[in-house]
Amino acid sequence: MSTEILIIDDNADIRNIINDLILEAGYKTRLAANYNQALNEIDKKLPDVAIIDVKLDKGDNDGLELLSHIKTKDKNIPVIIITGHANVEMAIKALKTGAFEFIEKPFNQERLLNFINRAVENINLKNENKEFENKLFYSYELVGNSENIKKIQEQIKKISISESRIFINGPTGSGKELIARKIHKESKRQKNPFIILNGALLEKEKYELELFGEEKNNGSISYGALEKSSGGILLIDEISEIPLDTQSKILRVLTDQKFKRINGNHDINVDVRIICSTSKDIKEEIKNGNFREDLYHRLNVFEINIEPLKNRISDIPLLVEYFADKISKNHNLKKMNIDINNNYLLNYNWPGNIRELRNLIERIAILSPNTSEKISNIIKESLKTPDLKIISPESSLSSTLKDARENFEKEYLTNQLKKFNGNIAKTANFVGMERSALHRKLKGLGIKELN
Repeated sequence: MSTEILIIDDNADIRNIINDLILEAGYKTRLAANYNQALNEIDKKLPDVAIIDVKLDKGDNDGLELLSHIKTKDKNIPVIIITGHANVEMAIKALKTGAFEFIEKPFNQERLLNFINRAVENINLKNENKEFENKLFYSYELVGNSENIKKIQEQIKKISISESRIFINGPTGSGKELIARKIHKESKRQKNPFIILNGALLEKEKYELELFGEEKNNGSISYGALEKSSGGILLIDEISEIPLDTQSKILRVLTDQKFKRINGNHDINVDVRIICSTSKDIKEEIKNGNFREDLYHRLNVFEINIEPLKNRISDIPLLVEYFADKISKNHNLKKMNIDINNNYLLNYNWPGNIRELRNLIERIAILSPNTSEKISNIIKESLKTPDLKIISPESSLSSTLKDARENFEKEYLTNQLKKFNGNIAKTANFVGMERSALHRKLKGLGIKELN
């Protein structure tokens, strides 16, 4: 798709000179002769690059207002500011507002074209990086052989083809966004936008602006997440953080299938599939009066529950192997030979869940240790925590043989149970015991069987 450049200047001769220069360079153009025309062009469709004269018909610095307006919509769009009334203060203000370059009239055409080419390279590079990051995220799979992951994989297959709303519960870093992206990828809306609104990152007064958008006094429009995701899927992450008064407005949107922008007078029809997620106990939040029960029932047509990694020990070896292979390929590095049965990996509590494990594997890949001992040391240092239950030689030396054996058996069998998600038959088969004998052993060691 050809790069499109918006030229904003109230002088027809200058507009035509710049237009001819850009067309000759092989780019597309759009033109605006005054402030209101420029606003309409920007709000109709954001350009790839903008060239704006500082002084138009509205005021001395209305070009800088347009610069600011573009940056509120997309901070990555390069804007070249041109002016016949330049001073140091104006240049500093333009650059602080986010101008890519600042050039004075009369300008050298070759110099301006050089700025334009650099601006196009800049936006293309950012778009490529964004596309790569999206493809990278979409390329990740939901890996695991635990009953929890198998169930979620089946749920994704069934619910992706529907249009029903989905509620995902799970701790921070467990893969809620990945699940939502997988549903989008396999849905009928896959070619339309996937937009994320993160409830935990917004200031209280910004929720409705980010969700519904705004119609400003100057006639410009700021689009919210509901409109940006039109035809696609909107993931409202950490929805439990959204204030109650905004929750009631979301409920109204779900009921009426339409909304008004802030300060707007016209209804906007909604065509979006909503997925919500939370790391909090949503039923506890309802009980405490922090979340509307009627909204929860509207959103929770299908429910997905992802367990913390510490409850899915059997997934850890698969995840280590998967991330080691994926990250080495992404970073063009030699694949790491990580011991997937490393006690530190299996016994660690993983408060950061999958995200923490992936970050650890990426850290190892970047450091590129050349021996298994060095890899083990990185893991050991990274996972230092009071929750790490490794029996040290010093503690075992101060125990009786009976106590040391019991400690080992308790630790060993607890980990094996976790590894097989509490399945007694599989655990018994792996450790070489009869099921009845394992039941007795667990009871004798005071180990509670997992449900």
